[in-house]
Amino acid sequence: MRNLPLLTALLLGAATSAFAQDLPQQSRTTLGEAIRAVLIDTPSLLAPITDPAPITGADLYADEATRDLDLLAQAAPRLFAPGLPGFGAEGATPSIAFFTQTDCPDCATAEAELRELAARLGLRVNVFDLTENTPLVTPLGLDMAPSYVLPDMMLRGAMPAIVLEKYLRP
Repeated sequence: MRNLPLLTALLLGAATSAFAQDLPQQSRTTLGEAIRAVLIDTPSLLAPITDPAPITGADLYADEATRDLDLLAQAAPRLFAPGLPGFGAEGATPSIAFFTQTDCPDCATAEAELRELAARLGLRVNVFDLTENTPLVTPLGLDMAPSYVLPDMMLRGAMPAIVLEKYLRP
């Protein structure tokens, strides 16, 4: 039985605990030090607690991820088409769709950071108004501005430039 050492330690601990309550403080300290030494010398006693078996099996989010990637693939021609309003490297294939709206308190800062990032990385960004592009926004489930759509992921809410850069670097 894999957990026999742990079970033994717990049973001894419970018995020792009841026993230890009747011991003077000095003896309890000595007993605690002895238990600690045994646990340090025999880490396998704690392995079932400290090193639990990894969870194996199906990815819990595989269906949702596949659905999102399918939605992105369907929307890609409208999201990443050349010539749409935006900013960044002229002639570059758009690599991010940025969704904003007029009453968004974080959008101006997010756009300024994204502009700097696009210039530094040579990216093209297509810009969409969230409220004016309902046929595009609704199937993607975008419900807040700013939002960023990359060919393989969607990011909702303002993202610091350092985070975006990690996603945008090839």
